[in-house]
Amino acid sequence: MITDYFKGPLVLISRLILGSVFIYASFDKIVNPGDFAKIVGNYHVLPFGIENLLAIILPWVEFIAGVCLIVGVMVDGATILVILMNIVFIFAITQALARGISVECGCFSVASDTGSAIGVKTILRDIGYLFLAYIVYYRKDHKVEYFPKSV
Repeated sequence: MITDYFKGPLVLISRLILGSVFIYASFDKIVNPGDFAKIVGNYHVLPFGIENLLAIILPWVEFIAGVCLIVGVMVDGATILVILMNIVFIFAITQALARGISVECGCFSVASDTGSAIGVKTILRDIGYLFLAYIVYYRKDHKVEYFPKSV
C-alpha cells in the first residue's frame, strides 16, 4: 500500500511545508482583518456578519494549525484542520470560478496590489496541500512529535 512509504523525512518535510505555508498565509490576514473580510465577501457565499467573524477567526486557526504541525504538537488535529480548510478553500474557489466571479485569492496577502487572482493554479496548489496533509495524517511513524495518536 502507498501509505507504507509515509514515514521518516517525507512526513517531517510535509509537516514543515504545510506548517510554514499556513503560518505565512495567516500573518497578513491577522494584521488586516477588515481587508480580509472584504476579500471573503467578494466570494459571495457567506452573509455579511459571518464574513467578519470568519475574517477574525480563520487566520488564527491557520496560524495555530501551522505552529502545531511545525512543533509536532497535536499533529492529527492540526492535519484535520488543514484538510478541512483546504476543502473549503477549493470549494470556494471552484464556485467563484464556475459563477464567473473574478476575485483576488486572499490566500497569502490581502493587499489588492499584491494579491493574485483565483484560477485553476490556485485549485491545483490547494490539492497539493491536501496531498501533503494526507501524507502527514496517514504517517507510519511519529518522530519529532508530542501527543501522537495511539497506534
